[in-house]
Amino acid sequence: MRKSANKRALLALVAIGSLTLGACGSSDSSSDTTADTTAAAAVSSGTGNECTAGKTLTEGTLTIGTGNPAFSPWVENDAPESGEGFEAAVAYAVATAMGFDAANVAWVRTSFDEAVQPGAKNFDFNLQQYSITDERKQTVSFSDSYYSTNQAIVGYADSAAAGATTLEALKALKFGVQSGTTSLQFLIDNIAPTTEPYVYDDNAAAKAALEAKQIDAIVVDLPTALYISAVEIEGSTVIGQFPAGEGTEADQFGLVFDLDNPLVDCVNVALTAMKDSGELAAIVQTWLSDNLKAPVISLG
Repeated sequence: MRKSANKRALLALVAIGSLTLGACGSSDSSSDTTADTTAAAAVSSGTGNECTAGKTLTEGTLTIGTGNPAFSPWVENDAPESGEGFEAAVAYAVATAMGFDAANVAWVRTSFDEAVQPGAKNFDFNLQQYSITDERKQTVSFSDSYYSTNQAIVGYADSAAAGATTLEALKALKFGVQSGTTSLQFLIDNIAPTTEPYVYDDNAAAKAALEAKQIDAIVVDLPTALYISAVEIEGSTVIGQFPAGEGTEADQFGLVFDLDNPLVDCVNVALTAMKDSGELAAIVQTWLSDNLKAPVISLG
């Protein structure tokens, strides 16, 4: 974590918060004084700020959810506590911008589907590359987007998938994909393969099926596709990506919250500060780089 950038983000948060987050306190002057005193004590102790007071599951602690397991490049070595990996770094930067020290961050694990199902949550927010969709907004709330990406296809360089550069060629492939993801919906809506896709509980199972050559290709977001081909499955390659603009939109990743959670506004202020200061862009550069290149496949 870059402490200087985090300090700038926190200062920006305080400045923005004084203008935009007055609604987080009471209109009663005596209550305001109490809230200000409490906020000052919380920030000095690294346990939050005025906006977050009374809004986290555990007072003084920010509880963050991630996958079980969590994969690179999003979380390195399945250890979010290290702050290594794009989403782990984003989580700690958001926490710092809201006044929480790393010691006051707790991590919990959930499956991908579990976090977006209706019902009470065991986290304040969760990040597992959740695309912001209208359907999911019926059961959970989202922060502003912290990353956008395209869908991509991974297959073996010597397989039938390698020569699939047109929509017609793609239709004949045997695909695998994780359940409940926008990758699955993209596959159904845009590629519409002639063979029903194999749907797996998680990407680990989909990757295992590809390694065993039970399927021709898997559909994932572009950073994941590049990591799979470069590090995880020897001999595989990114067959292509589907850029926004041809009847599709880039996936916008957002932090997931319990429905109508008031903490969303606090997190959005933190994200705005991180974007304005350049900290979020620096985290992208560190963990995902700006070289996310792959062949383009037209859906036209």
